[in-house]
Amino acid sequence: MGYPLKLTAGLIGPLIVACSLFMESADANILVTALPSMARDFGADAVTLKIAITSYVVSLGVFIPVCGWLADRFGSRSVFLTAIGIFVAGSLMCAASPSLHVFMLARFVQGVGGAMMVPVGRIIIFRSVPKTEFVRAMNYLTFPALFAPVSAPLIGGFITTYLHWRLIFFINVPIGIACIYLTKRHIANTHEPHPGPLDWTGFILTALGGSLGLLGLSLIGSDLIPNSRAFEMCVVGALLLALYVVYARRAARPVLDLKFLQIPTFRASVLGGSMFRIGFGAIPFLLPLALQEGLGMNAFASGLITCASAFGSMFMRVFSSFTLHRFGFRTVLIYNAAFSGVMFFAFSTFVPGVPVWYIWVVVLLGGFFPGLQFTSLNLVVYADIENGAIGRATSLSAVVQQMSLGLGVVVGGYALQITRLLSGHPHVMSSDFWPAFLIAGLCSIGSIPITRRLPHDAGDEIARPTLTTAAPH
Repeated sequence: MGYPLKLTAGLIGPLIVACSLFMESADANILVTALPSMARDFGADAVTLKIAITSYVVSLGVFIPVCGWLADRFGSRSVFLTAIGIFVAGSLMCAASPSLHVFMLARFVQGVGGAMMVPVGRIIIFRSVPKTEFVRAMNYLTFPALFAPVSAPLIGGFITTYLHWRLIFFINVPIGIACIYLTKRHIANTHEPHPGPLDWTGFILTALGGSLGLLGLSLIGSDLIPNSRAFEMCVVGALLLALYVVYARRAARPVLDLKFLQIPTFRASVLGGSMFRIGFGAIPFLLPLALQEGLGMNAFASGLITCASAFGSMFMRVFSSFTLHRFGFRTVLIYNAAFSGVMFFAFSTFVPGVPVWYIWVVVLLGGFFPGLQFTSLNLVVYADIENGAIGRATSLSAVVQQMSLGLGVVVGGYALQITRLLSGHPHVMSSDFWPAFLIAGLCSIGSIPITRRLPHDAGDEIARPTLTTAAPH
């Protein structure tokens, strides 16, 4: 288990960052619980509301690539404060949105804040904690953020069922104000050497490519725009991203430095982790729909069950240090991806008549294994990254991570829509969900071939610091 971390001045900053991550995570978990109610108010199909999630991810894809540059250029604290302010403003816009189109815009504004807030918060953490303390620091310092997936479905479900879903966005206001106050008092505005000019060409290519591609995929099959226009967006987005890959090979300092993918630990975390995240990204979208639309639960009852996943994740965090020290990153990432995939598919057993206690236990285990996978992926990505390159590495890894989670929502929505059409159901039923959960599980298992290429001692400086420091040089 290791020795507890003392609350030194260097650890106060990461704890403040954890509170901001709590706000961002709580917002995401509250939103998915309220989707069916929001769909009814906006006069849309519940599956169509996946655009409420992907529009947020689109803005992440646009602005995450420049967050590292902004942190290096203007200071991590200045960017962090600005991000919190934008996120709170976007929350108020969501609460006041009169239509789905306006709500999409409000979620985009929220995403601008989240794009800077989460990655820059991680930069603050990793610049203030030695590598040998990463595992313990992540366990202790992210513990407040772990309460968000537990409390958010309960709070969101209660507000949605007994009050109104618009009120859930006001929760971010007092938390944001407190984070701004504490950040000004306790976090230093650290700078790296001047990063040089921003790669505007790369920024435009990635921003337009990612936005058009993911939005196009999200809009196919919806009533918001014609399918032909959505397909055109996908094609143009893919071409722009392909053009960026060619451009990045020749650029001196590209906005997303693809050369980091040559590092085995970074490549395994980003590429292998993206497969797992696609599978996992579908679950928070599918599970509340399966419980509410498939089994007929209200939002509060659904929240009482979905919060079990967070309990499983919290419980696993207690054992993550020991597990990684005992088995190493490679073994954990391989076997745990398989366990997570099995649990994702187990959600397909939720049919009418199944006892609530059984559903709760399965959801609990469905958070247990993914919790370890996320911890391992988020740690091994920095195993071989120099401190001066953390900002640029964070930009690339965060973009792929968030896009993967957003793509998971799209994939889960497609699977659900196709199954419903083939079954001839006018509305989603419980029997329509099992193919989507199966695909989610297969995506998690699909990460194994990539992580198997890791050397057996990959990331041991982080996972097994006592062994590496004792080894002869």
